[in-house]
Amino acid sequence: MGIVVQKYGGSSLADAASIKRVAQRIVAAKKAGNDVVVVVSAMGDTTDELLALAHQVSPLPQGRELDMLLTAGERISEALLAMAIANLGHDARSFTGSQAGVITDSAHGKAKIIDVTPGRIEEALSMGHIAIVAGFQGVSQDSKDITTLGRGGSDTTAVALASALHADVCEIYSDVDGIFTADPRIVPNARRIPRLSYEETLEMAASGAKILHVRCVEYARRNQMPIHVRSSFSQQQGTWVVDSTSTEPEGEPMEQAIISGVAHDRSEAKITVVGVPDKVGEAAHIFEVLAEAQINIDMVVQNVSSAATALTDISFTLPRTDGQTAMTALAKLKDEVGYEQIQYDDRIGKISLIGAGMRSQPGITAKFFKAIADTGVNIEMISTSEIRISVIVNGDGVDDAVTSAHAAFGLGSDEVEAVVYGGTGR
Repeated sequence: MGIVVQKYGGSSLADAASIKRVAQRIVAAKKAGNDVVVVVSAMGDTTDELLALAHQVSPLPQGRELDMLLTAGERISEALLAMAIANLGHDARSFTGSQAGVITDSAHGKAKIIDVTPGRIEEALSMGHIAIVAGFQGVSQDSKDITTLGRGGSDTTAVALASALHADVCEIYSDVDGIFTADPRIVPNARRIPRLSYEETLEMAASGAKILHVRCVEYARRNQMPIHVRSSFSQQQGTWVVDSTSTEPEGEPMEQAIISGVAHDRSEAKITVVGVPDKVGEAAHIFEVLAEAQINIDMVVQNVSSAATALTDISFTLPRTDGQTAMTALAKLKDEVGYEQIQYDDRIGKISLIGAGMRSQPGITAKFFKAIADTGVNIEMISTSEIRISVIVNGDGVDDAVTSAHAAFGLGSDEVEAVVYGGTGR
């Protein structure tokens, strides 16, 4: 008998009928002879609604109290799910993140998991119970306060628990049938990818594919935990995320496609610091200030300085939600650095081509750029890794550029169109 950890997103638990359907799937896994641990998100849009309510009460809610509020959503889901499972004749026990032993640092709103001590979960499993854990939350090792893990936190909770319990697999259930070659809402003939390596999945997650979060995949790769991405609305096989050396059931190494997919992200903004003196240490100074403000930088481009003025421009992208914080931090540097002005643009989109096979294939970059150019969309920034090419374009051109690139590399399917059952992709 093995341990299976299942995680269900908000769209899978949107209402009472959905919770009953999920309960049936969980009970089926238990009847198949598995010990089952379930991690749940808040129902539907509960977290967004609680966050909006908090901002109606206070324009700047305290992090500690905001975490206390937001974690209520997952506790509601787990209690209702336990009741639904009990109605099917099986024993289920619900646990908060702290009761499940999810120990974090003290960063409210974006805490990181330090350790998982799942003693109570193991005890529940030994008694034959189904264990249900509230995702997205933990307890601070130092302050003992309730913390939240930020975006994708329930996925990270599930993988962390699966690793601590030495589970056979971590199943991530959402409202799509796996990971696709592009967002099915933009490209209806996007094809489901049967298997992906951790590295490719990390690049896709970092590039805007919302089916899995970066921290979740990083945790899985570090602990070699297989992830099975599936839909809670169907019985489709889904997508396996495994080590690149993993083998197919027949014993052959997994086939490596040249290009795995096209991802996009509309959640970023671009800042350009204009007229920066081209002197040693100025760029470092700018990004040190941003680091102190806890801002994650994505792409960076520095222009060649003008010989006449000895000035250069530095452009970078960052989460749009951090835009105002970054602008405020940079404004304090104006006199010290001596730059001319700051430009801010939040109407951008990032498009990324991902594939471990591209490292040995010439012409991939040219083909990608031509596909974007054919739509009349201008490229503003470029960034690459060994298995990814990313570009920044005007936000209005994202859909056309994604569709064109997807077609150029023949990633579409001739089968039935991809389905987003719940409408959110989560």
